[in-house]
Amino acid sequence: MTHFKQHAMVPSATHDEQSRQDFVTAFRGHLSGQVMPGTYRIYKKRVEPAFIKANSRPPADQEEVRQWMTRDPYYQFWSAMQRRSQEILWEAVIDPTERQLPDLLAKSRKIAAQARRGQKRGSLRVDPALKIPRYHTAADIHLQPGGYHTDFVADDVAAGVIYDRGINIYMNGALGPENNLMGDTLVAYIREKHPDFNPKRIVDLGCAIGNSTVIWGRAFPKAELHGVDVGAPVLRYAHARAEALNVPVHFSQQNAEQTDFSTGSFDLVVSHICLHETSKSALVRILRECHRILRPGGLMLHLEIPRGKTVVEKFMHNWESYNNNETFCRYLTNIDLAAEAVKGGFDPAKTQVDEFVPNLDVAQMNYTEHFFWKILVGWR
Repeated sequence: MTHFKQHAMVPSATHDEQSRQDFVTAFRGHLSGQVMPGTYRIYKKRVEPAFIKANSRPPADQEEVRQWMTRDPYYQFWSAMQRRSQEILWEAVIDPTERQLPDLLAKSRKIAAQARRGQKRGSLRVDPALKIPRYHTAADIHLQPGGYHTDFVADDVAAGVIYDRGINIYMNGALGPENNLMGDTLVAYIREKHPDFNPKRIVDLGCAIGNSTVIWGRAFPKAELHGVDVGAPVLRYAHARAEALNVPVHFSQQNAEQTDFSTGSFDLVVSHICLHETSKSALVRILRECHRILRPGGLMLHLEIPRGKTVVEKFMHNWESYNNNETFCRYLTNIDLAAEAVKGGFDPAKTQVDEFVPNLDVAQMNYTEHFFWKILVGWR
């Protein structure tokens, strides 16, 4: 059983529901630890030699690898099982959520009402008129039914509840008991690289359930902390979750491409694996908005999943793009993020992409042989 921190907004599971979740966790762990590494072996043993024999050269890019790897029966087996594991992951989490949804809604509404009366230090703003961008509505990201933005009932929190437990299973617990690894990683980066930086106002873009947002509140408890996302149900859950964990955050439903924050109003702008969920056109607009809302001397940090270094690693990472509705991933693989930030107004001399290796090895969960995070860094 994967360790997962219980709090007021986490639905309890019956014996059978917990057993089902444990099975999915073990199944995905087996696929990632025992089956997926075999795809690299069959590439070296069968696929690459066959390609070289036919073309008198090795594959030039991930697309050429894709054309040949997807014909191999071993890869087909792993890919089919990986896809099915993602589907049953959501099925295992949705059942207890639906069963306890009335109680979860009541808890969330109570917390939101207390916040409106000033009885909570955090706050929540939702905007029913906000137009949800097409890169959210065109497909259910990660195959999560309804994605992050769909309300199935009034004041819905289900998308957030499902996502919180779901990503813990998705990563086999590697994100930590509060799904906090990404926030911890970016905080560790700033502590190591810029130990004297002490932001007073921080905003987390694409914050979803706020699992990384609250980490910044703990790291800088005197800072005013904001979280932004386009999805109302994940934000309602994020607000209730943060209050349950006693971390005050001001959550607002906004598009990171254009927020209502004042120019130069933040010392630190961060995101945690948000950029790959957007689009080609949205990317530079988000970076331009980061530049606008940062004060002079402020810092931008975007944590992103590595796309691999070899052609086969890049191909394997982009399994998510073709099979798990991560539609922008395969395009982001070859995009120069620093150059995009410069297009958004950042000084090229103050902009870079760093590679950062966390203490926890989660390589097997990320389709690569050597794991590292990519961090887009930009000073205003």
